[in-house]
Amino acid sequence: MDKRRIAAALGAFALVVGACSTGTGGTPAPSLPTSIGDGEGQVSVLSWPGYVENGSTDPAVDWVTPFEEETGCKVTNQVFGTSDEAFSLFSTNPEKFDVISASGDASLRLVRAGYVQPVTDDIISSYPDIFPALKDKPYNTVDGVHYGVPHGRGSNLLMWRTDEVDPAPTKWAEMFDPASPLAGKVSVYDAPIYIADAAVLLMATQPDLGIKNPYALDDTQFQAAVDLLKTQKPMISQYWVDYTKQMDAFRNGDANVGTTWQVITNLLQGEDPAVPVDVIKPEEGATGWSDTWMINSKTKNLNCAYKFVEYITSPEANIQVAEWFGEAPGNSKACELAVNPDHCDIFHADDDAFWEDVWYWQTPEAKCVDGRTDKTCKTFDDWVKAWTEIKG
Repeated sequence: MDKRRIAAALGAFALVVGACSTGTGGTPAPSLPTSIGDGEGQVSVLSWPGYVENGSTDPAVDWVTPFEEETGCKVTNQVFGTSDEAFSLFSTNPEKFDVISASGDASLRLVRAGYVQPVTDDIISSYPDIFPALKDKPYNTVDGVHYGVPHGRGSNLLMWRTDEVDPAPTKWAEMFDPASPLAGKVSVYDAPIYIADAAVLLMATQPDLGIKNPYALDDTQFQAAVDLLKTQKPMISQYWVDYTKQMDAFRNGDANVGTTWQVITNLLQGEDPAVPVDVIKPEEGATGWSDTWMINSKTKNLNCAYKFVEYITSPEANIQVAEWFGEAPGNSKACELAVNPDHCDIFHADDDAFWEDVWYWQTPEAKCVDGRTDKTCKTFDDWVKAWTEIKG
């Protein structure tokens, strides 16, 4: 269904019962809209930094104003630094945010808690053009029911100062060796999900542990990851959540190497004078993110919420977000609109082979997400407790 047909809908939502008969846990699913109607005049968004730009960060970076002018839906946005912060903000303010950009380690938690609703994807004009590799994933689809529209994906990367680190690192293992000259200058992401980064390294270096998925860790595997992170702790100069804080650390020399996002590297390289940094996906593979735009189950602005999700995942807006943030767009038609014609090649937008060793953030559960039934895996609560212990 194209936008003109949606716009031609009479305005009110016609609700249909039976698009999915049950929600998670066997509870009745909400009735789903069959069209997008007139907007309510506002939409509140909770997002990763750089996803919802209105010109206040950079006057030249603004895809929110055209949406507001087109739909009459005024956008307010709050950013978060980790998926744990996002879940906390959403759960403590259950009616404040209409839409959220949720990574895989938050999306399933939001679904399980009933905070987000299934979507009628066939009334969202952008949905057919989303890369198939991002659809029907365990972090955005439950029992065949879609809980949002995929946004894009990226890999967590290894960044270093090229004037301080020689030779250039090629492996995560170099960030975990206390005898390394990198010790004392390491910057890592401050969230329990970082335990998965240690598990990725163990998959490559200790195959006897039998780790097949870094988010499916039994007692022995989990303890090995925790022990590895405790070994790394004396090397760490910074645990970061706010990306600007990591930028500060690399500028002033408090950190010379660390886990990062492509956008941070881009911003540092673009400064005047440029900070001498480079970035890679190491040989062992990496964790990463695949984000989904989800709608609050209690939203009072359902039409504006649908309009926003449709707009932000359209090729025109999706490529602007992808180029500004530094990630692969989710919309397959976005690449042809890129300002940098090489953007989608650089970020492997349609290169499924690149993503084979990128493990998208996913909420750990007792039921092992790697399919094992003879073991019980550590839950996210276990990860949270362990992370507190690791940091001391």
